[in-house]
Amino acid sequence: MKKVLFMALMAAALLSCKKEEKNIQTLSGLNTKDFVAKVQGKKTKLFVLMNKSGFEACITNYGGRLVSLLVHDRNRQLRDVVLGYGSIAEYLESDGNYGALIGRYGNRIKDAKFTLDGKEYTLPVNNNGHCLHGGPEGYHTRVWDAEQIDAQTLKLTYKSKDGEAGFPGNLDITVTYKLTDDNAIDIQYEATTDKPTVVNLTNHSYFNLSGNPGTQVLDHYIHINADKFAAVDATLIPQALVPVDSTPMDLRVPMLIRSGIFEEFDQLTLGKGYDHNWVLNSKGDIKQRAAKVYHDESGIVMDVYTNEPGIQFYSGNFMAEADKGKHGVTYLHRGALCLETQHYPDSPNQPAFPSTVLRPGEKYLSRCIYQFKIVPQRVNQ
Repeated sequence: MKKVLFMALMAAALLSCKKEEKNIQTLSGLNTKDFVAKVQGKKTKLFVLMNKSGFEACITNYGGRLVSLLVHDRNRQLRDVVLGYGSIAEYLESDGNYGALIGRYGNRIKDAKFTLDGKEYTLPVNNNGHCLHGGPEGYHTRVWDAEQIDAQTLKLTYKSKDGEAGFPGNLDITVTYKLTDDNAIDIQYEATTDKPTVVNLTNHSYFNLSGNPGTQVLDHYIHINADKFAAVDATLIPQALVPVDSTPMDLRVPMLIRSGIFEEFDQLTLGKGYDHNWVLNSKGDIKQRAAKVYHDESGIVMDVYTNEPGIQFYSGNFMAEADKGKHGVTYLHRGALCLETQHYPDSPNQPAFPSTVLRPGEKYLSRCIYQFKIVPQRVNQ
């Protein structure tokens, strides 16, 4: 009965908003009217960015989600390399994080608790007794205020109130998406607070560089510029930062995902594949490449740059083969990968990790660049 009522209300909201909107079909085949609704008392829309190369990025202010991203393959054909849904109604029905902005704290906080300046804060539990990605009603479920600055830039803002999901402080956030002329999605985060708090923002886009969303990513090459990774327990909470040497976690040389993911290694067993944080050798230098993904058939390469100390590589281990995404395509188990630039999981409870504390008068600044290029010829014929 609740679902029937929800769908009726959603249909009414969509209908009333669509009457005011002119429909535009994007290059990726999305209809802008399908993203118009009133959610949480705010209007949702689809914003379209395009650069001089003809790349297209579609973003909705519901969860600040990157819905589609068209880039050129080796044959100069545009391919959509991110997973998502074709309407706001589908995003509202799903509990997934496709393309979303994540906060107030990306990744896990052990036992959904942390202590700051002698005071303990309790957060929502939503993952093996822990708080994951800010809880079930994190920023991925919020409607952000949006302003399209120009044809290539979208500014999103959100005020996270003191006590929201248990976190202290009113947090004023600005996230800017820019589709650059050198073929990158440049995501810049800024935040200020009026009370001491913890902040760890990231983007949860699911990438499949084949451009064929109904396939797995086991045939992608992955490289991460890191000598160490965070070894986890059975609930994926970090226990220690350990060397990658002589393990399938050594991704300093590009490796086919299928070549490492099936190795007998306790960390891969615990994560059901790759779902770990790597300690980046770039050490906050955004000019150094943090990670790289390559698909041989399409020729598409994605380089990742960040000022963050870590990156979470997730190989889609918990994707279920029942989720229908854009254009009715069924997404497979391990049908995409995520590279989330961030501070380390559970940092508020681990003093040895780089601090995620933000205090009044300070500004949180984080940046992630996903840059695309093509390799002219296949590596493996």
